[in-house]
Amino acid sequence: MVTSPALRIAFFGTPRFAVPTLERILASRHAVVGVVTQPDRPRGRGQKTSDSPVKACALAAGVPVWQPTALKDPETLTRFASLGADIGVVAAYGRILPETLLAIPARGMINVHASLLPRHRGAAPVHRAIIAGDNETGVTIMRVVKALDAGPMLATVRRRIEDAETSEDVEQSLAVLGADLLVSTLDDLARGAAHEESQDDSAATYAHRLTKDDGIVSWARPARDIHNLIRGLHPWPHAFTFHWGHRLILHHAVPHESAVTEPPGTIIAAHGDDLRVATGFGALRIVALQAEGKRVMTAREFLAGHPMAAGELLTSAP
Repeated sequence: MVTSPALRIAFFGTPRFAVPTLERILASRHAVVGVVTQPDRPRGRGQKTSDSPVKACALAAGVPVWQPTALKDPETLTRFASLGADIGVVAAYGRILPETLLAIPARGMINVHASLLPRHRGAAPVHRAIIAGDNETGVTIMRVVKALDAGPMLATVRRRIEDAETSEDVEQSLAVLGADLLVSTLDDLARGAAHEESQDDSAATYAHRLTKDDGIVSWARPARDIHNLIRGLHPWPHAFTFHWGHRLILHHAVPHESAVTEPPGTIIAAHGDDLRVATGFGALRIVALQAEGKRVMTAREFLAGHPMAAGELLTSAP
């Protein structure tokens, strides 16, 4: 029998990653008294202004939505305090919360972070974990403090990163795992059973925000590293290379770590399904790729309309 009181929660989140957490809280015994999400922005190819995934979810559930532009503004702080939230829950909100706002809920604020802290603090933890070749990741529920992703940890869950998984695959899985972990943490907090553990700051790494330039392939890197880059930058900004000045986006590849003698970037084979490129160590077989402005194609489809020859080069610049 549950004897601890339900918590009144202010939820902060914006992208799809945060939706499972919001849905799980809404389905729990705890009450979401308001949702804070970023202002509407143009999205997708047509750049049409649309609701964020979190906003759409909250509106569908009949939860009040608030999209402040200035978090330190006195009017913003007064309105937030009026929600009467016991605790704030943050899941990929996308902005740093000021200390004045963090201090308002009586039980503070906690964050659903998609890494095993203190590794990969910052904006792109899933992508950076895959690019780094990590074979394991997870979700950490932590206290939100002034320093970025540095607060005490309340709970963690782990999962393996499989060799063919992309950041999109892993992030979707972590969103569900994190949602379940968050609700169990709220239950522990409500009954006074939560345990907090400080992070080891000396072991911290920083997961920088992604930029388009992160996708430039350096063929001098080992095939395994390039494979990880392609997986880690899917679905954005994608890894890419150039062939005779034309940009090619790489969607799927398989590393072969046997020794090659050709210089990095040299096309070793280009026929049928076999499109292989020499790297700094081993070769990379490109399985799916895309010419600028065209659809994604298999290697066979691409080579049928874009002939390549062994000995030609793929480069890091036009």
